[in-house]
Amino acid sequence: MAPWHNLARATTIAVFTGAFCSLALSSEIRSGYAIGAERCGSGVLSFPRIQIDMKKGFCAGLVASEGDNLIFPRSIVQIPGREQFVISDMGGWNRTDGRLLLLDPRASEGKRIAEVMTDLEYPFGLAIGPDKKVYASTAETIFRFDPLAANPKSTIEPIIQGLPGRRIPLPDGTKINESSHSLKHFIFDKTGRIFVNVGSHSDNCITKAPITKPCAAGEGPAPLASIWMFIPPAGGLFPALKPNDPNPQREIYARGLRNSMALALHPRFPEPGYAFLQGENARDLQDSFKPNEEINAIEKGKHYGWPYCYDLSTQSPEFKAVLQAGQYKNFCNNTAAYKQPYSLLPPHGAPLGMLYYHGSKFRELDGKLLVALHGYRSTGSRMLIYDVDDHGFPKISPPPVRYNVSCSAEPTRSFETDAGETKAALYEELISGWHRVNGARPRGAPVGMTVATDGAIWVVEDKNQTVIRIDRASGNPPAPLPCDMRTQAQIDELARFVASDPQKSSYLSAIRTGIVEKHCVGCHSDFGLKRGMPDSEKDQTVLRFMLSQDGWIYPGDPDSGKLRTRLRGFGAEKLMPPGGENLPKTEPGYLRLLNFADYLAGKMVPGTRMRVKPGPPYRKFFSRTDKECGEIPTTKVVVVTQTNAVGKPGFSQFYRPADPFLNGECTDSDGYYIQQNLLVPLL
Repeated sequence: MAPWHNLARATTIAVFTGAFCSLALSSEIRSGYAIGAERCGSGVLSFPRIQIDMKKGFCAGLVASEGDNLIFPRSIVQIPGREQFVISDMGGWNRTDGRLLLLDPRASEGKRIAEVMTDLEYPFGLAIGPDKKVYASTAETIFRFDPLAANPKSTIEPIIQGLPGRRIPLPDGTKINESSHSLKHFIFDKTGRIFVNVGSHSDNCITKAPITKPCAAGEGPAPLASIWMFIPPAGGLFPALKPNDPNPQREIYARGLRNSMALALHPRFPEPGYAFLQGENARDLQDSFKPNEEINAIEKGKHYGWPYCYDLSTQSPEFKAVLQAGQYKNFCNNTAAYKQPYSLLPPHGAPLGMLYYHGSKFRELDGKLLVALHGYRSTGSRMLIYDVDDHGFPKISPPPVRYNVSCSAEPTRSFETDAGETKAALYEELISGWHRVNGARPRGAPVGMTVATDGAIWVVEDKNQTVIRIDRASGNPPAPLPCDMRTQAQIDELARFVASDPQKSSYLSAIRTGIVEKHCVGCHSDFGLKRGMPDSEKDQTVLRFMLSQDGWIYPGDPDSGKLRTRLRGFGAEKLMPPGGENLPKTEPGYLRLLNFADYLAGKMVPGTRMRVKPGPPYRKFFSRTDKECGEIPTTKVVVVTQTNAVGKPGFSQFYRPADPFLNGECTDSDGYYIQQNLLVPLL
């Protein structure tokens, strides 16, 4: 197979070469980040600088990575009066192997992280209480403990227990075996009250049509999709609870919030008029730019719309009957019952971290609101800065207000709803370019943030298994790195390979009907499917959607793609579809469909599949002009397109390998070549 000669990328290559040159001095890769000679920070708090596009005057240093035994870190907080930090590491989804970790940033490399607690179910939230102690959450509890004790687990003091966790009954009697949003983020106000996210059990509460009753999960005295407030006794401290003790006094503070993973309180809250903000992860729709995520101004007793309304006042069509009569009649336009978002956030951005910055290091950020967007789409993977008024509310601007889109022909878009362009809060970006670039960085995945005593901003990434420290930088920032996504021409060629082969086409049709349409539509996206499409067009639409997703499919190498790992529940990321762990038992033929997905990815490209010869852990591969393009693990399978490479004696040409194995020095037009004697036939 010939490379894509028509994909001229001279400009991109020139920009990339200039920006990447300092990183290319070193071939070391940590959690997907290229490590070079540049540093971020000073003294003992100087760490390898990573190449992400940041606001001028800022840099990011890599403190810890997967080599430090990070698995799925979600939150971070500094221990008061100490240099150390506590990290919550979930370990993955559908597990009870979460951990709490102690990070000593001043320790030598490789010795910075130690386990302080293990075998926890979904540890997520971390906060410093009014007593200056560390508080943490699991799926069902909130407790305080001493991370520096000889035996930290022996210091656990539960203060709230029995929260709705992974397995919950709904008010209508329905039993949920795995709630979609069981993580307990929480935050204290200055009076000692604690506000807890109790997320919804599903994306949008859609049941079998027609839906004629309100969403049971959001009703009753203990609703999901809510913020629960717990009030301490006089003195402002929660007592330690024994197993059968009742919880402290509780109130339902706000409803209709799908999943409140980003919460921020102005330091003067609950004084009248001061901000309590929530970043809403809105429902998912097939459109890449609908619906918008939200910043909500939380007020006691208000309902924020889920699952009936999204954007500002758009009605969820599935609940049309519910919104025509009864308590929710005309709900999305009833300002007395429903509180609209304060401002919209970029669609599918997934806000998972939010805080007001207060620190001495970055005076220009003092009092401003920082928001971490974790979303995997082109609007996510970035950190935002909002200017706020004297009470902590982001400043609203009239339309049009634009947000940025990575790696898109249209790099900015206006905030809009079905009614057209709308007002929103303006922001600037602390981190803007965090899309994946082969050999330089992975796609950013920020979750928890905290501000250290010296004013530095600390961030954890779950999917990349990192801890990052943001510090001052002098001089001009490096040139932005280019996008390195699969091009439309590449997608077209791969789609032609599948369409021209009856067996591959049959695999694709089975995957589309048995997995995508049956279990995945409506979860994260509708894969571009529309009513009335013929089956052949549906197949191609689903395939093109999957090929356009970063890292889902690497032709010839199904093991490296997220399609395989997510469908089979390998690794730390969430199994898809939700509840998929039971499908091999409940649906005859489901395992066969999973195998079809592997076959489709493995055999997508014409050629001879061969294995990299065992021996050293990695084998180098090169371009046509002998540039080193990367290293591929031994025993990996590649698709050989020319056994005896034309013009390169002793080498075989093979199809582009999975992105993690590329060092960024080569392009597809260079071709990828490996010594013939380093390949062996598949058995």
